[in-house]
Amino acid sequence: MKSNPAYQRVVLKLSGEVLQGRQGYGIDPEQVRSIAYQIKEIREIEVQVALVIGGGNLFRGQAAAEQGMDRSTADYIGMLATVINSLALQDALEKQGVHTRVLTAIEMRQLAEPYIRRRAIRHLEKGRVVIFAGGTGNPYFTTDTTAALRAIEINADVILKATKVDGVYTADPQKNPKARKFEKLKYLEVLKKQLKVMDATAISLCMDNQLPIIVFNLLKKGNIKKVITGQKIGTQVVA
Repeated sequence: MKSNPAYQRVVLKLSGEVLQGRQGYGIDPEQVRSIAYQIKEIREIEVQVALVIGGGNLFRGQAAAEQGMDRSTADYIGMLATVINSLALQDALEKQGVHTRVLTAIEMRQLAEPYIRRRAIRHLEKGRVVIFAGGTGNPYFTTDTTAALRAIEINADVILKATKVDGVYTADPQKNPKARKFEKLKYLEVLKKQLKVMDATAISLCMDNQLPIIVFNLLKKGNIKKVITGQKIGTQVVA
């Protein structure tokens, strides 16, 4: 019996850190397989899935810039890190029988297809998982902004922001036991309170286009499917 999905087309935003598992750096194959299995679960209920992955497990452009590297150069290196992560996840998905395409904002045809909006939508319609790699192709923009931009371009129903915690809190729940979790937030609240949901550019894009965001804990197995089927977990950011 198939679960009824609450969304037909989603963009799943993953931080690069979730791929490192317990290693603390790089790519943990076991963790990547676990994420791939959760994505396979939602493909089985015929949800169209696009992914955006950060590169922080391999390289952080902003941190390198703060240590003296040219910011544009640092950001381009960070974009290449997202391609590495995307290829690793593509491999894990295809080993589980999930047809996947990596589309890059920076052309590297031997590795992936160049990003073309209509092609991305066609892949989704054919049941393929699409991974958007290489950020927006421009420095000074985060992968959060990439997720918002691509979600709007492909007419996604929602952005699923997968993190290490089960939603958005008034403070870091690991440091402050009195931190309170928000069940629902408005875009303007996120901006005014400077809550660490996504960066301000990404939130503004979502607000202007009425694109909801759900922040939830990826590390708890089965959570992606729970979000997709409309179960109330995490924090919703809406108009």
